[in-house]
Amino acid sequence: SSGINAEYGDHSADYGMLSLQGPRSRDILEKICDADFSNNAFPFSTHQLVTVAGHQVRAMRLTFVGELGWELHIPSESLVAVYEAVMAAGGEFGIADAGYRAIDALSSEKGYKHWHEDVRPDTTPLEAGMAWLVNPKLKTDVDFLGREALLSQKKNGLKQRLVCLKVKSPVPMVTLEAIYRNDKVCGYVRRTAYGYSVGCNVAWGYVENPAGLTLDWIRSGTYKVECMGELYDAEMTLAAPFDPKNLRVKGDYSEDYFPLSDTTKQSAHL
Repeated sequence: SSGINAEYGDHSADYGMLSLQGPRSRDILEKICDADFSNNAFPFSTHQLVTVAGHQVRAMRLTFVGELGWELHIPSESLVAVYEAVMAAGGEFGIADAGYRAIDALSSEKGYKHWHEDVRPDTTPLEAGMAWLVNPKLKTDVDFLGREALLSQKKNGLKQRLVCLKVKSPVPMVTLEAIYRNDKVCGYVRRTAYGYSVGCNVAWGYVENPAGLTLDWIRSGTYKVECMGELYDAEMTLAAPFDPKNLRVKGDYSEDYFPLSDTTKQSAHL
């Protein structure tokens, strides 16, 4: 009835994706593309068809690591050529390949949520600290699946809330570690990775209080995390431990978030 003629099909094998992230990503792309990648011409969360080294690519300004960056969605037959062009253009900037463990560590520092770990079918946006996603719609009469449950939580309060814990543990954490508040178990770690930018393990988990919890209750506690049978002090935060102002996604690198030694800081920047 809308007049749109649409078809759908499985094209998973027809495309691949390269994610170019970091403070020089714009410089690299502007060397090999026919498009303007400035903030005004290419805002965050938009996409454009561009030509990279003679190949048509859909560039999306997105990030899962908290940096200025673009995803390049590329026809499979052009993947190698585009990758080689990107790496050649980035040589002068010290470009390097990064694996999925790097993505996990960087996204954990930035507080980006992982489905099945930070958020699951048994958690709500309010409990996950993502009220900004649903509050605008809750202020309207628009109905959606889960609306009544969220309104009930707003009225009656939460029983659990996702928090971030910076843990100075000398051993790796693997998830499911117990979280202690004031020497009593109050939850467990859902997701963890070592944060090379902040110099400690970064753990995300839900703290629980059956009697109801408030932000004051969360902030007033003293936290520890059990790791390999030992208890380690943890610093609780509700915000991302890295770039909480979200400046880097906007291409603003004016503030330094590396509370490490100069040598480590230099390595981290690279």
